[in-house]
Amino acid sequence: MARTESKMVKLGSEAFDFFLPEVRTNQKVGLYDVLGGSGVLVMFISRHCPFVQHIKKQITKLSQDYSKDIRFVAISSNDVANYPDDHPTKLKEMAEEEGWKFPFLYDESQEVARAYDAACTPDFFLYDKSAQLVYRGQLDGSRPGNDIANDGKDLRQAMDALIAGRPINSDQKPSIGCNIKWKV
Repeated sequence: MARTESKMVKLGSEAFDFFLPEVRTNQKVGLYDVLGGSGVLVMFISRHCPFVQHIKKQITKLSQDYSKDIRFVAISSNDVANYPDDHPTKLKEMAEEEGWKFPFLYDESQEVARAYDAACTPDFFLYDKSAQLVYRGQLDGSRPGNDIANDGKDLRQAMDALIAGRPINSDQKPSIGCNIKWKV
C-alpha cells in the first residue's frame, strides 16, 4: 500500500458539480442533490484500502451524528479493472454492511476525482452551504497500527464550527491513505 497524502486544495475553492451513479440504486446523483443544511462532506474512499477499512466505522458514526446539519456523499474513483474489490457491486456491499444512508457514488471516468484534486482514500472535503471549501484533510490522527484514537476529532471540530457559524481553524493536516488507483 502506497501511503499518499491529500493535496490540500486551496480553502475557499468551489466544489465541482458532478452527476454520478449511486452504487445501490444506479440513479444519478449530483452535487446539488446532496448540498444542504450547513454544508456537505465529500469523501473519496475505496473498499480495498486498509486506511478506509480502519475508519469506516467512524464514517458511519459521523454520518449518524451530523446528518441533521451536514450532508454526506462518498465517491469511489479507483480503476476497477486492476482493483476489482472497488467495483460498484462491492461498494454496494460495503455501504449495506456499514448501514450508510448517504449516497455512495462511482466515478468510472475518474473525472470527478481529478476535478477535486483527490489524491488518496480517504480524502475529505467539507464545503459550506454555498459550496465553498472550508476544510480538507484528515479525519483524525489515527492510522492503521499507530494506536491513536479513531475518534474523527479533526473533522468533527471543523463540522462543529461550520454548524455554529464559527471560523474553522485553517491549520489543517492532510489525510493519509492509499493513492487513488488511476487508469493507465
